[in-house]
Amino acid sequence: MSAAPFSQRVSARFGRHAGPYSSQARLQQGVAWRLAHLCATLPIPAAGPRADLGAGSGLVGQALGRQGRLEPMLQLDICPELLAQNPLAGPDQRLLWDLNQGLPESLQQAALLSSSFALQWLDEPATQLRHWCSRLRPGGWLALAVPTSGSFPEWHQAAAAAGVPCSALALPEAQALEAVASEAVADRGELELRHCQRLQFSRNYGSGQGFLQQLKTLGASASRCDRLAPGQLRQLLGHWPAPGRVSWEVLVLLAQRPGSNYQP
Repeated sequence: MSAAPFSQRVSARFGRHAGPYSSQARLQQGVAWRLAHLCATLPIPAAGPRADLGAGSGLVGQALGRQGRLEPMLQLDICPELLAQNPLAGPDQRLLWDLNQGLPESLQQAALLSSSFALQWLDEPATQLRHWCSRLRPGGWLALAVPTSGSFPEWHQAAAAAGVPCSALALPEAQALEAVASEAVADRGELELRHCQRLQFSRNYGSGQGFLQQLKTLGASASRCDRLAPGQLRQLLGHWPAPGRVSWEVLVLLAQRPGSNYQP
């Protein structure tokens, strides 16, 4: 396995496939639209920075714009090639940044922090989520969508049946992330949880190979596990259930720091 930090390997893979990402990332597009819909009518404070964390090619920001929220948001991502594909990432609205470092000082007292399909790539997702929550100003909002550990049961089952390691990215547990928000509500009064839902999605990719190829096409194939040997891969694919169905569990969370008269 490469000695490079995992975040650099993630960036490199997305960078090699940045061109087709927006057109191929159908699930990510759909989830970004759902997240933007939740944010479309929120009373977001006029003061305070707004940022999309792990913005990539700008799916969340573009969905917000199409639903009437035209306020500029900082487009923050570790992958320069994806930011280059992002129409919202103008010279003053882009930041090349590794979210494993926390948030930049410029995002203190944030009015809105959004993030979709990014938190799972970080070394300590729950720790970083807690940090994001702490950066909101009174009345500020956090809007999050992230695939969680209930995803890819077919992959895990095929690996177990084949007797080979499962090389899928280890995704954060939804319960652990929900607990971060719940603890902030119960213990410190930092947040008010406005929406929390685990969504289930399922798609057929034709075969296990079709699914793995789709991940590669998106640049989303990085994992902390060693790659399977060719023979192991054949064993895995031989046990993958037809017709290459893969299920996703996505946590969608909307929370606000107290300080406004918001009524759901």
